[in-house]
Amino acid sequence: MKWSELSIHTTTEAVEAISNILHEAGASGVVIEDSKDYAKERADQFGEIYDLNPSDFPKDGVIVKAYLSVTSFLGETIEEIKLAINNLVNYDINIGHNKVTISEVNEEDWATAWKKYYHPVKISNRFTIVPTWEEYEPVNSDELIIELDPGMAFGTGTHPTTVLCLQALEKTVQETNTVVDVGTGSGVLAIGAAMLGAKHVHALDLDEVAVRSAVENVQLNKVEDHIDVMQGNLLDTVKEPADIVVANILAEVIMTFTDDAYTIVKPGGLFITSGIIEAKKEDVKASLEKAGFTIEEVMMMEDWVAIISRKSVN
Repeated sequence: MKWSELSIHTTTEAVEAISNILHEAGASGVVIEDSKDYAKERADQFGEIYDLNPSDFPKDGVIVKAYLSVTSFLGETIEEIKLAINNLVNYDINIGHNKVTISEVNEEDWATAWKKYYHPVKISNRFTIVPTWEEYEPVNSDELIIELDPGMAFGTGTHPTTVLCLQALEKTVQETNTVVDVGTGSGVLAIGAAMLGAKHVHALDLDEVAVRSAVENVQLNKVEDHIDVMQGNLLDTVKEPADIVVANILAEVIMTFTDDAYTIVKPGGLFITSGIIEAKKEDVKASLEKAGFTIEEVMMMEDWVAIISRKSVN
């Protein structure tokens, strides 16, 4: 089978939105090549090993790549993608160069291209993300290993916003907790919460491809007894109050349902939000506080932010 590699030169701010557009257009995953990833200095807090090739990175901005099967309507699909990306400016999202290039690859080359980007990554004190084809032995007895197949939709769980959310969950989840994961994508946050001992996790996503991906990853990690995955828009399918609601989605979307989240979170419970570019941090904080939450902690990684906020007991 022939595949078309779609490459979009954009900004860090636009990565999440463009990735979502590509997934909705049928891409089975994205590759993110960020110029800052090569240039930045890295701490080895968790024992990470980095071996980066400069030719894999742009000189500035970010390149987002996706693979689409070559069909008779591929041209229409690409035009729809371009239009959707151009429309992001209406949401005050900077799309940068917005240069789109297309090349053709064979299926065998496509599979190899995927795998060279992904290796086990220790992202917190306890969590390590491991691609399914990699052999990995735990370093510590309390290490939690999340297996993901990057060939599925919605990435590998190592994007800064996902890492921040997992680190926030690691700090906050208790064994008696119920957790809601809004916009679950690959299901990685729901899986993490279950591994940390949450009593029950309700994971939901509007995209049916994401729902299938999350179900497969939940089963792969053997936590299906603690997680239910449903298709739904934001909190529409949530019927019971939760101790923790976590949402790793666009800042603009988070700000549309902070009031609903306040209603769902139990008194004294937490709302963990990420997918927030630094420039939107104060807007999201204001929206959370207006809904009634108290900001407890702001976490940052690169240009991304996660916010832990709490609902008052009274």
